[in-house]
Order: sequence, then structure tokens, then C-alpha cells
Amino acid sequence: MYRLKAKQQVPITLEKAWNFFSNPKNLATITPDKLGFNIRTELPEKMYPGMMIVYTVKPVLGIPMTWVTEITQVREKEFFIDEQRVGPYAIWHHQHFFKEVEGGVEMTDIIDYQLPLAPLGNIGHFFVKSELKKIFGYRITKMEELFGKMGEAEMEFLSL
Repeated sequence: MYRLKAKQQVPITLEKAWNFFSNPKNLATITPDKLGFNIRTELPEKMYPGMMIVYTVKPVLGIPMTWVTEITQVREKEFFIDEQRVGPYAIWHHQHFFKEVEGGVEMTDIIDYQLPLAPLGNIGHFFVKSELKKIFGYRITKMEELFGKMGEAEMEFLSL
């Protein structure tokens, strides 16, 4: 198992941050175009526990793949969790936390994941780690473009 933890502060209200991230349609806005991200399900304006999202991504060599995530938990203006049900990972558990701080909001993403075919699949972790770093780096940059910047963002990878 591996963990990616990314933290960023933006100069917006907690309400504005929550409204942006709790709208599943905005996921496409913060995903790099090169991933070919395409939502295939009708989505409401607000997520809710049990909501399934089906989309297509092209994570490797432009080959399209179906990814299905379920929103498993939501606590208004505090956190939500999505988990992969179908997709490229053996395990994908993504926690999104929101905390009001002086001058804005601190957002923390914690992703616990395992590659398929472990332990053999772990050989590819160097590539996966590099791609995740690019994807979350893009997300950080996009959030700064949309809402501004407060301090330096952080990103770290751990083996669990």
C-alpha cells in the first residue's frame, strides 16, 4: 500500500471551497486534459453518500479505461471520501478534508492506494508515483489559478 498526501491553502471561504469540490462536475476542471477524463453518468449539483460516478480515463498510453468511484462518506464542509469500485487500482481510497484557516481554507487530500497484481505490480510504482505527482501538481496549480495562492503547497508519498 502507498499513500499520497497533498495539502494546499487557498484564499477563499469554506463555503466556496465546499461548493466547488462537492459538485462532482468540477472534477473535470481540475483533471489534466491529457487523461481524457470523461464523465459518463448524469450528475447532480451536490454529491451524496452512495453516489456512483462512472467515467473514462486514459492513464496509460492513451488507452481508454472505465473508472467507477463511489462517494462513501460526506460531512458537509468538513470532508468527503471516494473509493474506486472499478478501475486501474487494486485499492483506491481518497479522503478530501477542508479546514478554515486564517485568510482562507486548507484542503488536504489523502489517497491510500495499492497497485494491481501485488507484489509484482509494485514494480510499476515508480511510473504511477510520477503520474500521480503530475496529476496532483496540476490540481494545485489549477486551484491557484481559480482561487489564488496562500503559501506553498505540500505533497508527499509514503509506503504503508
